[in-house]
Amino acid sequence: MTRIPRYRRAVVTGGAGFIGSHLCDALIQAGTAVVCVDNFLTGSRDNIAHLLGSDRFELLEQDVNDKLAVDGEVDLVLHLASPASPADYLRHPIPTLSVGSVGTLSALELARDRAARFVLASTSEVYGDPHQHPQTESYWGNVNPIGPRSVYDEAKRFAEAATAAYRREYGTDTAIVRIFNTFGPHMRADDGRAVPAFITRALRGQQLQVAGDGSQSRSLCYVDDTVAGLLAVAASDHAGPVNLGTEDERTVLEIARLVLDLTGSTGGIEFVDLPTDDPARRRPDTSLARREFGWVPRTAVSDGLAATIAWFTEQLTAKAAR
Repeated sequence: MTRIPRYRRAVVTGGAGFIGSHLCDALIQAGTAVVCVDNFLTGSRDNIAHLLGSDRFELLEQDVNDKLAVDGEVDLVLHLASPASPADYLRHPIPTLSVGSVGTLSALELARDRAARFVLASTSEVYGDPHQHPQTESYWGNVNPIGPRSVYDEAKRFAEAATAAYRREYGTDTAIVRIFNTFGPHMRADDGRAVPAFITRALRGQQLQVAGDGSQSRSLCYVDDTVAGLLAVAASDHAGPVNLGTEDERTVLEIARLVLDLTGSTGGIEFVDLPTDDPARRRPDTSLARREFGWVPRTAVSDGLAATIAWFTEQLTAKAAR
């Protein structure tokens, strides 16, 4: 059962991004006023356009690396700002490192100054190409610190270290959440992640491009479930880290075939080179979230994919009509 946040006013960094925009929606629906901070490096105004008329929503177009220009009461800071897809953080390596370090310190300072609860949206990427399977929160990971993916992996590992240090040094009320392979509406078609790439190519009748032989595994979690988990952690006093994801592990090839089936596409599959340091297996142990918060994913992968396909279909139809 998801707990209802007790917060009056929240700051969401990266609030115009994929998960961030859904989080803004959920907070506003729960009665929380929201300040969305985004510099639109990878976020989209379309994701929050429907919120701009709400008296509980404020957009602050600012780089989180700067001191956050947020006035008034704040009792919750949710730090989601960062490029999150391989295509984005490989395109923006220095901004990715910066937002994970300087940006995290900036968001932590805001939380410290206002005595607010702080929740860091970290990632399963801190586990790297894991030697432990499934991954528990106690696992330290297997990350290549100088590989191309390290700009994201190590930025998030620094962000976790900073969050833990603020808790120890200043008594800041912090929490760390590690998010696994979330998907759903508001993903960009060109963001490079498997699900939007598969869906958009399938809807266009193109071949789906599967990296390697497709035997690498992922555990897909629908965005509504991830947001519910974030809100459950926010409403608690738990420090984390807490894994959020589904234990429904599937190979990338299985996911591609499911997308073909759900879209009715006859485009087929082609195999392409495997990216450097691509994790071979990825599945969270979510027993901590289940035990502490009663949180479990509610959305079956096939149902989540069907909803995401419907959203992308609307987006592509609207784009074609312009």
